Amino acid sequence: MEIGSAVYNEKIHYQNPLLCIKVFEITDRSGLAGQPKQWNWHYHKEVEFLAIKEGALTVNSKDEMVTLGPGDVILLGSSQLHRTKKAEPADIHYIVLQFDMAQYFDQSTMPYMSCFSELHYPLNDLNYIFRENASVRQDAFSIISDILVETQTKAKGYEIAISALIKRMLLLLLRNDRKNIIRPIGDTELVRLQPALEYIEQHLADKISIGEVSDMLNLSYHYFIKYFKKVMGMSFVDFVNYKRIKKAERLILTRDVSIAEVGESVGIPNMAQFYKMFKRCNQCSPKEFKLKMKGEALQR
Repeated sequence: MEIGSAVYNEKIHYQNPLLCIKVFEITDRSGLAGQPKQWNWHYHKEVEFLAIKEGALTVNSKDEMVTLGPGDVILLGSSQLHRTKKAEPADIHYIVLQFDMAQYFDQSTMPYMSCFSELHYPLNDLNYIFRENASVRQDAFSIISDILVETQTKAKGYEIAISALIKRMLLLLLRNDRKNIIRPIGDTELVRLQPALEYIEQHLADKISIGEVSDMLNLSYHYFIKYFKKVMGMSFVDFVNYKRIKKAERLILTRDVSIAEVGESVGIPNMAQFYKMFKRCNQCSPKEFKLKMKGEALQR
């Protein structure tokens, strides 16, 4: 990585706040190539897939520089520094898929959250799968293309389709990881945490104390914090806040209540704090979220 290169934190504006996703195409038919005058590094908390349809693209991460051609796919992990440029003067056309990985794990897929959280390894390490396995590469390319089409057409149930496609991508990586980089947590560990997870779900409107929950499991405060992050792939506080915002989203879309009442119902009565946390997760305020989702429903 070059010393002194400018680095910026890109804020991804989701096309659908519920899906926490952005997918789009980039086409360059300028006939120019080479390194741009300002070839700056950037990063974002969302994972990113690139699928090359035409031409050649050079992708530079902090660990490597690779040139991709038609049919190639690459994965860039959360907050991974990267930058891209045209590799040759010919036309280029590729798809960019960005999404918040955490949003696609529910109760049934929770054992796999830590596998993709990058606590133990960067997701970039999984790119060997695309390089070695042409069939998997083709499947991944098709999934990314299908997500783009679903986002563009917005046919009935497109949210379900996109969610299923992303989970299919994760399953594709999981089942074709011959190096066993992805290691799901054991059922025993999750069962041990189950009382804590149920308690959190039932008390989102209340103040939830780490000490109280760790005592419930007969674990010391500090051991519980480390154990929870190891098993769940995120800190206890982040997990509780994540569950609160998810519940807030449901209330905003299904109940005729004020934003203040929603904040109260999910244990964040301080409106400034609630707006800050909600915007951090959705890149928009609760009111904007409601208007956007209502607008999408009316367009169908």
